[in-house]
Amino acid sequence: KADDRIRLIAMDLATHFDNNIDKDLKGMLACDSKLSAIRYKQYLDEVGLFESAIVMSPPDTREGHTEVDERKQPEIQDWWKDNVGSQSEDDYTRGVIERFEKDPDLRLIIVVDKLLTGFDEPQNAVLYIDKPLKQHNLLQAIARVNRLHDQKTHGLLIDYRGILAELDTTLARYDELAAENVGGYDPKDIAGLYSQMSTEYRELPALHKALWAIFEGVKNRSDLQQLRAVLMPRMVEEHGQMVDVNLKRRDDFYEALTKFAACLKVALQSVAFFEDTSFTEKDRATYKETLKQLTSLRQMVMQDTGETVDFDQYAEQVKKLLDRHVAGVKVHESGGLYAVGKMGQKPEDNQPETWSEEKTRNETDLIRTRVTKMIEHEMQDDPYAKEAFSALLRKVIEEAESLFDHPLKQFMLFQEFEDQVANRKLDNIPSVFDGHRHAQAYYGVFLKTLAAINSEQTDAENQRWIDLAFQINQIVDKAVRENSLSRPDMEKAVKKELLPLLFSTGQKAGFGVDKAQEIIEQVIQIMRAGPADTLRG
Repeated sequence: KADDRIRLIAMDLATHFDNNIDKDLKGMLACDSKLSAIRYKQYLDEVGLFESAIVMSPPDTREGHTEVDERKQPEIQDWWKDNVGSQSEDDYTRGVIERFEKDPDLRLIIVVDKLLTGFDEPQNAVLYIDKPLKQHNLLQAIARVNRLHDQKTHGLLIDYRGILAELDTTLARYDELAAENVGGYDPKDIAGLYSQMSTEYRELPALHKALWAIFEGVKNRSDLQQLRAVLMPRMVEEHGQMVDVNLKRRDDFYEALTKFAACLKVALQSVAFFEDTSFTEKDRATYKETLKQLTSLRQMVMQDTGETVDFDQYAEQVKKLLDRHVAGVKVHESGGLYAVGKMGQKPEDNQPETWSEEKTRNETDLIRTRVTKMIEHEMQDDPYAKEAFSALLRKVIEEAESLFDHPLKQFMLFQEFEDQVANRKLDNIPSVFDGHRHAQAYYGVFLKTLAAINSEQTDAENQRWIDLAFQINQIVDKAVRENSLSRPDMEKAVKKELLPLLFSTGQKAGFGVDKAQEIIEQVIQIMRAGPADTLRG
């Protein structure tokens, strides 16, 4: 019966849409009559996986392909009365379209003829077809799902009427008209418009090979730590700058994995993929396992690089794919967001003595990278500390190289050094500066510029420089507060206060105006990178 057919299609459609269409995307169902549209809505509501809405013409308007006078069908009249009521048709349609564009709860609209032409909504990612469509009308319908959107690479056509053969004929006829120079027909208009799913999933072997080519030379591909070592950050000095030599390789990996996941997603939606004898069950299992393994690797590498992404396009794209098709993988959610950095962590991850040698070396390299970045990028507000810790880093690296056969000792060495860097603890910086980072930086200026402070001096003499550092800190803070809208005024205020103060100090300590000016310029540079940094941009 026709009603049973609609019920079965509605169940299939709802399951496909819920399992395969990302939550930020939407869909459209084109059916052959108003009565069919109402029945589809009824059965989709019974399944209850998402909200849908109907857009159609009034009962007294011919629409679709039915021979029955729909004005005499009470079900259509009742639906119109209950859902449109006293509104005008235009107001009702406009309201549904606005919700479809803006309301994430409304996922699917059901149409007969309306909106199959001229309706452009980039979120529309799939068109379910259960009505005859030919030639220009068919091309117009396809255009409803091929608009660009950040969350989709293609639109899907799901055919319940067997019309895709007509699509091939329509495209061929379009080419013929273009070749005959008939006005209004240009081959560029339909280039790449449509391809069978088989065309897409047959790219899987090449994409799979390209993905694994990134890890060429890895002896054991099942060892996540060996794969991780290929991608984790490695900072080396090139032309006086610290650069991450694995940055491009990671970018290539992210791109290759995203392409592979997108292709596998298409394949696993296609019955033809499971019937295609050019793919064995072993092939399909290998592709799924690769996605599972390298998605875990991707999460690990994102954590290594310090990325704090809670949600991104790849995670949304692959979430349902993993949950439905790949056993043993679940994307953990927290408040509706994907906590990527915490995925895959185990209790033993915080127990270095239980790690394998490969993991221990990876974690050591990771600390080395983190420390290098901290020194290079986070110490712009303390030139002395940056210079001192850079020298210490070189010594730690040398010491670690002598401990090559003892990876756990290497790890502990770098871990201790990381704590020292994070707290900016240096032997010649008095403990009174703990928690006073900017005052410590000003004290560092004295260490860099004044030879006297680096020589033997009494506690009382050293206290003078400590007090001066805190005094400068107060002057800078006051200037920042009082001139927060004008950096030039802020710097003028600092110079005005510091010049007489440093001139007076110089007379007692044995340095002149030139040295005082040098100290002031360094204080200004620290202020720009530290206390006044919030004014940037």
